[in-house]
Amino acid sequence: MSAALMRAGTRRPKLELGRRLLGFYSGLVIIYTMVPIVVMIVFSFNIAPNGRVALKWLGFTLNAYRNAFGIQDLTGALVNSLVVGVGSAAISIILGTPLALALTRYKFRAKTATDIVIFADIAAPAVVVGASLLSLFLELNIPRGLITILISHVAFNVAFAVVVIRARMIGLDRSLDRAAADLGATPWVAFWTVTMPLILPGIVGAGLLGFAMSIDDLIITNFVAGQTLTFPLWVYGAAKIGTPPQVFVLSTFIFAAGGALAVINSLINRRAERRNNG
Repeated sequence: MSAALMRAGTRRPKLELGRRLLGFYSGLVIIYTMVPIVVMIVFSFNIAPNGRVALKWLGFTLNAYRNAFGIQDLTGALVNSLVVGVGSAAISIILGTPLALALTRYKFRAKTATDIVIFADIAAPAVVVGASLLSLFLELNIPRGLITILISHVAFNVAFAVVVIRARMIGLDRSLDRAAADLGATPWVAFWTVTMPLILPGIVGAGLLGFAMSIDDLIITNFVAGQTLTFPLWVYGAAKIGTPPQVFVLSTFIFAAGGALAVINSLINRRAERRNNG
């Protein structure tokens, strides 16, 4: 008994040290990730000589925020990115949810091949995906523009949506569906009243991930955009001659909106966990 107590006593300091090291490491990662974003937000309030961002503090001003949408081409590019981001995220969820359900709960001949295709899509370099999509559109004689950008973003977002939603479905108790069936619910009714509320956090997470990846994509979009500009394409082109402060302002808006959505998703997850535990 005393030996067991001694072993337990020696484990506690090691566990405590491990927790502290993990917390310290997590803090370093967060700081490393947030520093560029903080710099961007701070310099969005900086005076911009000649309408270009200066990475030297010249004084506080709100001029860039007053004229946040003053550059018409930049605003149009942002609108295109938002349209494609929302559209590709929504379509990816619609296509990915049934596929994730099928891969999780059913056995069929093409299941292994489907898994391989999904993970190959995730692992494929963006340059390869962009070049292959460009070849496809040229072969089919499809004019490049907003539609081809949307199709391309759906093509790589579906795989991520399936993985995220599938991870949520794996932990579900199948007996809940059986209980709904015993009570007279059809499979469709059981899905919407039992399964859907339980996997909703995963669906929201998949949508947020798809939107973030879409609005951030540059390489694949550059292949299939044609003359259409998205926010990353516009910023990439402007960086060669000097970045206007509106880029920092609109990027700050996007970051704030993404942070708000992440908080909402976290609250949904906590609410779902409380409901399941209760």
